[in-house]
Amino acid sequence: MTQKLRTSHHDVVVVGGGAAGTAAAVAAQRSGLDTVLIEAGTFFGGELISGLPIDGCLNAKGQWIVGGLARELFDDVERLGGFAKALSDHRQMWGVCLDPEMMKIAVIQAVAKAGVTPRLYTTVEDVAVQGKRVTGVTAVAKGRRYLITGEMFIDCTGDGHVATTAGAPYEFGGKAGELQPVSLTYRVSDVDYAAYLDWVVANPEDFLLAENPALGHRTKAEAAARAAADGYPFVALNAEGTVLGEAIANGEVSPCTALYLWPTSPARREVGLNTTRVAGVNGMSPKQLSTSLGTLTSQITALMEFCRTKVPGFGHAQLAGISPRVGVRETRRVMGDYVLTEEDVVSGRKSERGIGKGGHHVDIHGAGTAQVRRAVEDGQSYDIPYDTLIPKGLKNVLVAGRCFSSTREANGSARVMGPCMAMGEAAGIAAALQIEGDLDDVRQVDVTTLRSRISAYGGIVDGTD
Repeated sequence: MTQKLRTSHHDVVVVGGGAAGTAAAVAAQRSGLDTVLIEAGTFFGGELISGLPIDGCLNAKGQWIVGGLARELFDDVERLGGFAKALSDHRQMWGVCLDPEMMKIAVIQAVAKAGVTPRLYTTVEDVAVQGKRVTGVTAVAKGRRYLITGEMFIDCTGDGHVATTAGAPYEFGGKAGELQPVSLTYRVSDVDYAAYLDWVVANPEDFLLAENPALGHRTKAEAAARAAADGYPFVALNAEGTVLGEAIANGEVSPCTALYLWPTSPARREVGLNTTRVAGVNGMSPKQLSTSLGTLTSQITALMEFCRTKVPGFGHAQLAGISPRVGVRETRRVMGDYVLTEEDVVSGRKSERGIGKGGHHVDIHGAGTAQVRRAVEDGQSYDIPYDTLIPKGLKNVLVAGRCFSSTREANGSARVMGPCMAMGEAAGIAAALQIEGDLDDVRQVDVTTLRSRISAYGGIVDGTD
């Protein structure tokens, strides 16, 4: 029997409730617009609540390059009694390491406090288009179908589902359609931070250290000593080193580039780990993502045994939690009025039309132990132009997050959460400017005004290396 569509109308419709979408919705609602945030999952926040460190909020020099809602959330995590601290990995990056359980609360409270209309458990299945404008999306939620219409639409789906369904051009993965592997992060408690760091100091050549261009010619031993002085285990065990390399060669653990780990809660003696990977998985295929879970969880159990028996500080470690979803690094990139390039990224290029910044190194994972890493010159940041958020051929749609307009190489830097939140916040404010000005096209938004309003909300658009 045909089911009648339930309808609702909003000023701004944000599809995808991850890091970018949460920021976009909160920014739009704070700007005085009736905003709905649609998310297929059971929680808002996406990778913000996975346990991963929030990368890309600082450049390699340690300068903050992302502000706004991101900084508010970090403060909220601390206010709630959780851990949130910007740390250097003494390699190529700084990450904001935090307690994901408190971040779950902080994200939900931010959405509620702003007054955003939440729509969890809701999957967008189609897009209604008239000419170059999207007029609505149809969605399914627990057996009911909805038509959600709006004036402005912000695509934060990661896959560019709204923009590409509406006709925007896109690129997919690499030149031959290859995709970075998917991963499943997890957390481990009862870890002796000091014992692990003592091991790092004693064996610096086994770790990924001293790759940061902003640190000059510091040796691995010097970098290890500084990491130990920090007191937090944010140093990765290199797969090309003796301990992890032999475990991979012997089949004890599956091939990976490193044992990446970071503190998530000193109070619980807890760390997060990113060590799993399955190549050849299309992140847009529910079947492939579902199937990958069996392999990923098997990798976690093997790595737990490896850590307990081979890694100092992990002798009594217990599995504390697993990310609520498989981590997807890349699928579609929507082609926009400007395409961010690798040269833009690594040269630290600035732009008068910049609406946010990135500083993470170009990071492209491959199968097994393969990985490409290319640092931003001199530890700088680069600007993300507003035009990368504007899909070609559409007038009332913006994209934000990893599906924004970029080459694969540039995306390998900007896809991390810090820049994604900056893009989302900028998109939410730009939507407000379009509606306030009764503009026909997102391209008519005055970027100078947009940058000024981003700054007024605490965002960072200039003033950094």
